[in-house]
Amino acid sequence: MLLFSEAVAYHPGQTEAEALIIWKQSFQNQSAFTSWVLPQIKSYSSSIRSPCRWQGIACDNHGRVTNITLPQLELQGTLDALDFSSFPHLSYLDLSQNRTSGIIPSTIGMISKLKYLDLSTNMLNGTLPLSLANLTLVEQLCLSRNKLTGRIDPSLFPSATKHANSGLISIEVIIIERTFLDGPITSTIGNCKNLSFIALDNNRFSGPIPESVGNLSELNSILLYQNYLTGPIPTSVGRLSKLTDLRLFDNQLSGHVPQEIRNLSITNLQLSRNSFTGLLPPQLCKGGNLVYFSASSNNFAGPIPVSLKNCPKLNRVYLKNNQLTGDLDQALGEYPSLVYIDLSFNRLGGELSPEWGKSENLTALLIAGNSISGKIPKEIFSLPNLQKLDLSSNRLHGNIPPEIGQSSKLFQLSFQNNMLSGRVPVQVGGLHELNQMDLSNNSLTGQIPSEIGSCSNLMSLNLSNNHLNGPIPDEIGQLTQLQILLDLSYNFLTADMPLNLGKLQCLETLNLSHNHLTGIIPTSIATIASLVRLDISYNELEGPLPDSNIFSSFPLRSFSGNKDLCGKIRGMKPCNDMSPTRKQQSHVIRLAVVAFASVLSFLLVACSILFCRKRRLAKCKQQDMSQKCKDVFTVLNFDGNLVYNDIVEATEDFNTVKKLNASTLEKAAVAARSFVNEVTALIEIRHRNIVRFYGFCLHESIIFLVYKFIERGSLADVLGSVDGAKELDWDKRVRIIKGVADALAYMHHGCTPPVVHRDISSKNILLCSELKAHVSDFGTAKFLNPDSSNWTTLAGTYGYLAPELAFTMVVTEKCDVYSFGVLALEILMGAHPQDQILSLSASMSDDQLKIKSKDVLDRRLAYPTGQELIQQLEFVLQIATLCLNINPQSRPTMNYISQMFETRCGNDNPKAIDL
Repeated sequence: MLLFSEAVAYHPGQTEAEALIIWKQSFQNQSAFTSWVLPQIKSYSSSIRSPCRWQGIACDNHGRVTNITLPQLELQGTLDALDFSSFPHLSYLDLSQNRTSGIIPSTIGMISKLKYLDLSTNMLNGTLPLSLANLTLVEQLCLSRNKLTGRIDPSLFPSATKHANSGLISIEVIIIERTFLDGPITSTIGNCKNLSFIALDNNRFSGPIPESVGNLSELNSILLYQNYLTGPIPTSVGRLSKLTDLRLFDNQLSGHVPQEIRNLSITNLQLSRNSFTGLLPPQLCKGGNLVYFSASSNNFAGPIPVSLKNCPKLNRVYLKNNQLTGDLDQALGEYPSLVYIDLSFNRLGGELSPEWGKSENLTALLIAGNSISGKIPKEIFSLPNLQKLDLSSNRLHGNIPPEIGQSSKLFQLSFQNNMLSGRVPVQVGGLHELNQMDLSNNSLTGQIPSEIGSCSNLMSLNLSNNHLNGPIPDEIGQLTQLQILLDLSYNFLTADMPLNLGKLQCLETLNLSHNHLTGIIPTSIATIASLVRLDISYNELEGPLPDSNIFSSFPLRSFSGNKDLCGKIRGMKPCNDMSPTRKQQSHVIRLAVVAFASVLSFLLVACSILFCRKRRLAKCKQQDMSQKCKDVFTVLNFDGNLVYNDIVEATEDFNTVKKLNASTLEKAAVAARSFVNEVTALIEIRHRNIVRFYGFCLHESIIFLVYKFIERGSLADVLGSVDGAKELDWDKRVRIIKGVADALAYMHHGCTPPVVHRDISSKNILLCSELKAHVSDFGTAKFLNPDSSNWTTLAGTYGYLAPELAFTMVVTEKCDVYSFGVLALEILMGAHPQDQILSLSASMSDDQLKIKSKDVLDRRLAYPTGQELIQQLEFVLQIATLCLNINPQSRPTMNYISQMFETRCGNDNPKAIDL
């Protein structure tokens, strides 16, 4: 120690090195700081290495530490252990995207030469220390994504005097987003003369926007969205000549937007979801620089500003849910850069201009809920990138142009509640990407085109309340992705219901009511286990209802108005009176029943004999029991003697084989059912992403299940390890999620009957040496037989259970879909999402999803750089949000998810099933 102390006195920088070493010793994980080492000092003349070559440390020419740059290193510790007084020359401190916890110590104010401070994306709590006001040279302050609370003290910023020498007088950038700070935004912030960028969004700030912001002459960006701010936008904002970005959406602001904004060259103006009134500023796009304009869900009235007609740089426009009036054709012009426009639910009139066809980058045209008249211009369908077209609830008339088939990327088509006539064009068959089609409440005539069966990605189809006639085309059965809705009600459809309807195995709502359908109800419909709503009332159907629990679960009104229907539903006439043909069929059935009863009697006698024999064999000694265990394996085409001995030796007397001990369970029946289900499921299921089952053995009171050895263990263990998590790069994580999706899609849609796992979690996903996913543990699996009763035993892992299981025990595939959504998030985040689930919404915009993806991604990995990979991760997040919908009927099917992964993330596995 004496030598160490003497060395300190003679070597500049040693005090800084010592402070860093002491700080390092407080870290919970030090693996990333192997270069931070001081050599043992054995003599006075020994040289001591300065910290200047240590990871994340930089020095000036005199060997003094000026930069500490340690982002994304999984640093777990506090700032209390760092002696800031030891770094008098420190100008740059970046500890962002770590797991630093605790408070921001007041000693941080001792770094008087600091110019850059970034502590964002950590776990810091407490209030902002007043000592930050001592950092008079700081130009950038970033404290976002922490658990900071309290208010911003006015003294953090300089006073209004000309010679202020305290406070953040040099500050240029303030970014304090996504914390728990509250209270008013202090007016002293207007004294920061150099401030050019301020982001205080996603906090709990309340009160008015201070008038003093008009003093910030260098300000170019104000981000105050998603707070609780009230009052008007201060007129002083009009003095900010350099302001280009103003985002105030999701607050409680009110009043008129100040006309002074016309003096600015705004490129990004977002005012949505407030309580603004009056007119939109008429000179909003003065100079033609406006790119992004959002004012949805306010109380704006009057016309769309004239200046928007000459706004060539417009990229996105959101004006829905207001009271805007005027002629749409006159208000808008040509927009070569426009990507997205939503004018829905206003009071706009006029006609749709053919000029829309010139906006070649347009992906979404949404004008629902207005008073638009005239015909749909065919030029709209020449847009090469159009994905969403919603013209519903207007006064459009005429035919649907056959050019609609040119919109090959169309995803959503909504023409409902208009006065359209003519036939549904056969060209709709070319819309292979179409997900939703709604043409209801029009005056369409003719037959449903058979070409509609080529819309292979349709999840919702609504043609109700038209004048369609003829039979339902058999090709409707090709729409195997239909999940949300098939509604053909209130038409003039005739003939029998097609047998192919039974192929719609994902369908949840089927409405064929108020038509002229005849014949019997196809029994194939009874196989649609996902069906939760059915209405075939007021047709001319006859004969018995299919004998299925699915049909008996629907109310009588689902079948009323069909005078010749009969069945076992309460209130419906029984099927007693039968025609001679029916009687002949009944005679054949009775003969079959007698024959079946005879066979059943024989089996019962045989089982009785076997039971007696079993009781005698139960008295055998232990070695006989071992022999029986060996015999069990021979059923699965193994050599019983060899396998049993090999497993005992390889697993150290079954220490690594899954064991189900009936005596440790609450009831033996539970263990038996778990055992039977797991064995039955695994014998039948063969898939590349499902663990392979080798056999089982009954050994005294213990049941042994033997699987293929999966080398890397559970996904939970790998994610829980820092080294393991880093090995799972983003591409591997996407592949793991895709593998689980493929496995569940096979279980739900490739097995008869479908199998619901009921316990999808990271502990039940095993990883092989290639880090590919294998679903395991089928002890709680449920077979969805349409005629079987539902289980009433809650199964699964807390944190993954679907919310509906809190009030109903009805298990469906959608329970697995919810668990899959949680798992997908966990893989992205590196830990269970917990409360993050509540902040996700299926209605989030693409921009919101991009922002959210940056928040949730595992910080132990570097943020992805390739555009394709980023898009894949955003897609996974989007799928996860859909899966976490609180309404199970609104969740997608695993088959749909699997196919979307094939499309968006490629197919890295052959389609053949591993046997």
